[in-house]
Amino acid sequence: MNTKWNQLKEFLQPVLSFFNNRKLHKSLRISAGVFWNLTLITVITLVLVSAFAGGVGAGYFASLVKDEKVRSYESMKKDIYNYEETSELYFANNVFLGEMQADILREEISINDVSEHLKQALIATEDEYFEVHDGVVPKAVLRAVFQEFTNSAVQSGGSTLTQQLIKNQILTNEVSFERKAKEMILALRLERFFEKEEILEAYLNVATFGRNSSGNNVAGVQAAAQGIFGVDAKDLSIPQAAFIAGLPQAPFAYTPFTNQGVVKSDEGLADGMNRMKTVLTRMFEEGYLTEEEFNSAINYNIKDDFISSKEDPKDEYPYLTQELENRAKEIIMYMLAEKDGITKADLEASSELYSKYYTLADRDMRQSGYEIHSTIHKEMYDAMQVAKDEYENYGETYTRTETDEETGEEVQVQQPVQTGALLIENKTGKILSFVGGRDFELENINHATQTTRQNGSTMKPLLVYAPALEYGVIGTKSPVIDANFTYNIPGQDPYTPGNYGNNVKGIMPADKALAYSYNTPAVWLHSKIINREPIKYLEKMGFTSLVKGDYGALSLALGGLTEGVTLEENVNAYTTFANGGQFIDAYMIDKILDKDGNVVYEHKSEAQEVFSPQTAYLTIDMMRDVVEYGTGSRINSLLQFSSDFAGKSGTSQNYRDAWFVAANPNITFGTWIGYDDNTSLEPSAYENYSTRNLKLWSKLMNSAYNVDKELIDPSTRFEMPGGIVSRSFCSISGKIPSDACSEAGLVETGLFNAQYVPTEVDDSLIKSRYVLINDKKYLALPSTPEEFSYPGVILNPDFIKEIMQGASADPRELFPDNNEKYKNILVAENKIEDDGSIPNKVNVTAKNTAITWTPSSSGDVIGYRVYSVKDGKRAKVAIKKSDESFSVTAGNGEYIVVAVDVAGNESPASNVVRVGEPPKEEPEEKPEKPDKPKDDKKDPPKEDKPDPKPEEPPAEPEEPETPPVEPEEPEDPEE
Repeated sequence: MNTKWNQLKEFLQPVLSFFNNRKLHKSLRISAGVFWNLTLITVITLVLVSAFAGGVGAGYFASLVKDEKVRSYESMKKDIYNYEETSELYFANNVFLGEMQADILREEISINDVSEHLKQALIATEDEYFEVHDGVVPKAVLRAVFQEFTNSAVQSGGSTLTQQLIKNQILTNEVSFERKAKEMILALRLERFFEKEEILEAYLNVATFGRNSSGNNVAGVQAAAQGIFGVDAKDLSIPQAAFIAGLPQAPFAYTPFTNQGVVKSDEGLADGMNRMKTVLTRMFEEGYLTEEEFNSAINYNIKDDFISSKEDPKDEYPYLTQELENRAKEIIMYMLAEKDGITKADLEASSELYSKYYTLADRDMRQSGYEIHSTIHKEMYDAMQVAKDEYENYGETYTRTETDEETGEEVQVQQPVQTGALLIENKTGKILSFVGGRDFELENINHATQTTRQNGSTMKPLLVYAPALEYGVIGTKSPVIDANFTYNIPGQDPYTPGNYGNNVKGIMPADKALAYSYNTPAVWLHSKIINREPIKYLEKMGFTSLVKGDYGALSLALGGLTEGVTLEENVNAYTTFANGGQFIDAYMIDKILDKDGNVVYEHKSEAQEVFSPQTAYLTIDMMRDVVEYGTGSRINSLLQFSSDFAGKSGTSQNYRDAWFVAANPNITFGTWIGYDDNTSLEPSAYENYSTRNLKLWSKLMNSAYNVDKELIDPSTRFEMPGGIVSRSFCSISGKIPSDACSEAGLVETGLFNAQYVPTEVDDSLIKSRYVLINDKKYLALPSTPEEFSYPGVILNPDFIKEIMQGASADPRELFPDNNEKYKNILVAENKIEDDGSIPNKVNVTAKNTAITWTPSSSGDVIGYRVYSVKDGKRAKVAIKKSDESFSVTAGNGEYIVVAVDVAGNESPASNVVRVGEPPKEEPEEKPEKPDKPKDDKKDPPKEDKPDPKPEEPPAEPEEPETPPVEPEEPEDPEE
């Protein structure tokens, strides 16, 4: 035994010697000390850092929830279990319309009527620790926070079912740390008050599950089970339960149906199928499924269980209910925000705040059982919908190919001419009726209140003529200029507006330019007042879509808005004229009552002065001409009644939109037609686009008249206020007539605001004479023979500069040749100078008593003189101006013709022509001779021999013709 011990001792001696080494002991002690110190420092540091981080985190968390009030059991119970108490909608006069249309279909169910498979699937997928946590899972929260700070591409949710319930029923979907912190606090509190089954039941009733076979959004497991598989929630199979349980994570990505209620393609279903398999896998891992059940379910073809598409029951008032809900929701949003001390301006300045309170308002509106009373007249609204459906002259319906956003497949979509119409009571601003479109199922946007379009020439009274009247720039018949102006604005491309048909009328009365909707006078007038920013009047009249690019744009006079304007805003603006210049904002929600009958909101109309009463009436008076003889006159033969209507038609660029808005003392009504994709309304196999719209306007107006004749056809007319006078003025300048203007017969009379009657005497015309050369008028020169000129007047060059205002145009367009009113007026630029040479001679012929000659080839000839020639002397017998016939009737004799130019120079004499037989010469008397014896036989008389010398020298050879004047270059085509 000792031997073995000695052997072992001997074997271990080197090892023992190593450990007994004092140097080694010292080194180990030092190393151990260092390691202990480092460990201690590390632990202390970690503790301090953790404490600091925890303190900072706790402080930050506390700051996030400091404004969250402590909620009572009763409050939380109401929020959690109050799934929906539907609000009611009413027409005017307390006529019931129906319950509010739900965005999400929901059918409440007890947890006892839900399949165990579905409850297990939801817990396994959404909250594996549901049975044991207290509302929040710290590990999941830390994981979510870590992923947020590391910007992880794959993020797993940190929300329990309890937290999701809090988010859906109490908070919003706002993405922020503040909302998340409040969600956690409320989840912990909810778990104190409620049993797990109560929380799960509430979740099963509020969670969203995509769409059903009608394309409607669904919430709650019962609506999902019925809408997707056609069974009750208690009868769901394992694969069906797994499919539904997978939907809440991404309802509209995983849902099997499109918004049309059609089953998606295999590619579109792939995500939902994969999600179902994920749910089954988690159920198996959590022990809810046996291996056999799992294998059976994972291989099950769930597509066979999807029910066929079901047609959604047609809502009788889809446009109206949608519009009332949207407006009521906005009103309630502002009410809720105001309770929290947040102003309307605050909401509009913050998209996050706006989204938050909009969501809260939607929830409150669907849970609080409000009564929402509107201004819509039921019978009138119904009549308009019938008239809209019966109208058959909208235009062509096209079919276009689109890509479905959800499936990616190409689908054929109908593209009809759409329409919108809106009727407003002037004195109150009540919207009495509207037409939202042709077919809500085809296009569920309201074309009367939601779509923005360029308003074409309906902009002219609002932006140009009414402001010009307000500024005192014009009266009703003041002259405006219709010419091909080109405007050169710094920083912009040259702008040349044009009229329909590309013709111009020169100087014309303002009311006529508006009645016929000429474009160039409107732009010209806009250019005179644009520096005063008339666009501010549009702001006062409720235009909300104006952008920076609209300010200072001349094309705005023709409705060239960047974003456009809604029909409601456009019609509402026209009520300003009917209301004597005061704007009353149109409205559709009259009042809102809570479920106890208390009024929580009531509309109060406020009038804002935009124009003076004088401007409003003068604008109305001008727009009467539109209806009387202008672009809107067709309605006179289409309406069943006659009323004092004043209105304006409008067409946008490339004929994409057609408008007509008109008002009488009681109501203002407007219609619009156009394609949603901005296809042009022309060319068309149907009638002119404007005619189609006017006929629609009249049909809808007649339908309203048949419902309430007294309202639609008042017995009164628009009353002229004081401060309006009739004055005479020169129709060229708009100033007090001068003698020259009066003698030219150019005095006109129109209505003016008494503050802005003309005070200056016209200086636009100067007395003068003119000549005609090649059918064109030119100013006579001092040396021009008066016999070849006409009396007239010329336009003052200074006046031309004034009306051009930096634009360029041909001044001759101010007085088109076919305008008899201005036939004797010339533009000062119409000058022709003496070219310093005499005119070329002409060639003359005579036949019987007519003398005819060819025109001179010279370009400045103003007429011709006809001379008789006898004994080398000339006698003027006739003159002919250049615009008269080149022939005269003359008596016997010889004649020549000379051309006369603008300077009075005569051409060389033409060839001589004779009219009639030459006179017989008397025989010369001979000296008498002595008488001779008479001889009965007489010699025959001798013939006269011609004089060997002609009476006049032979004609000089004609001078070669001067080269013809080159034609002017064609003008640039109009835009």
